[in-house]
Amino acid sequence: MKHADWDIPPNLRPDPDDYAFDLEGTLRAVVGLRANVPSDAFTANTLGTERIGSGAVIREDGLVLTIGYLVTEAESIWLITADGRAVPGHPLAYDQTTGFGIVQALGRLGLPALALAGPDAARPGQSVIVAAGGGGRERAVEAKVIGRQEFAGYWEYLLDEAILTAPAHPFWSGAALLDPDGRLAGIGSLIMQQGDGRGRRTDLNMSVPTALLPPILDDLLTLGRINAPPRPWLGAFVMEGEGGLVVGGVTDDGPAERAGVRAGDRVLGLGDEAVGDLASLWRKLWASGSAGVTVRLNLVRDGNELSVHVATADRTRYLRKPAVH
Repeated sequence: MKHADWDIPPNLRPDPDDYAFDLEGTLRAVVGLRANVPSDAFTANTLGTERIGSGAVIREDGLVLTIGYLVTEAESIWLITADGRAVPGHPLAYDQTTGFGIVQALGRLGLPALALAGPDAARPGQSVIVAAGGGGRERAVEAKVIGRQEFAGYWEYLLDEAILTAPAHPFWSGAALLDPDGRLAGIGSLIMQQGDGRGRRTDLNMSVPTALLPPILDDLLTLGRINAPPRPWLGAFVMEGEGGLVVGGVTDDGPAERAGVRAGDRVLGLGDEAVGDLASLWRKLWASGSAGVTVRLNLVRDGNELSVHVATADRTRYLRKPAVH
């Protein structure tokens, strides 16, 4: 794909005259990222074997922060600079809790490092920049923070306060969310839609706040994960709708499938507690103990209530480990 195919319309790009920092120089710290994953990897069917996105340099020795699904189980990674250089990278960590991925450049990037913004950055109504890698201002969108709110994902994921911005960047995976001072306030994760209550829907980007990184960075660099017992994992894709929580599918040979959970089952509760939304389900699951604990899922199938006991697992044990360099 040519760089021009990714360019943002000029009217959506940030204007250097509107910022007190060196916009062009700062955007050089946002790199393109290409990852290749073996076809037999655990995540190959759901995330693909060729993944393209972005990352942000956070240390001058070439440490790059990205979104974890780009680099999970990757056997090769290339970091692409704005001047077209391709530098190999090595995946150091993928944090299941935040969704962050950490990559170390294996060659010299020679790029500035972005400072991390604090927890008070990127507040609702504030102007921000969402930048994809490898193209400078031509791949950056000037946006507004629409809100900061809880986000629960069907893949057993939860953020207490995700950052939502609009207009949406079309190449959001791993994109850098920069605050008005040029600091890294978030890493792009998703594109989603939000209604205004009058039938109109707006495309938004969801970013993971970088304020979540400092408390866990040392663990990620030394252990490849946070230094805590792994969370229990069901291996069930649960969707939230008007009728409540419904299992959309289960992971092949995962805990839920082995316990007999089926697509189409409606989730009523976990243990002795009812759950009505995804956030409650995940919080109750994770509060039940560490990976390996057995939990009782209360379901409705074909109009009949039943309970299924699921022996949870550590999700990371299903993933390929990075090759040692």
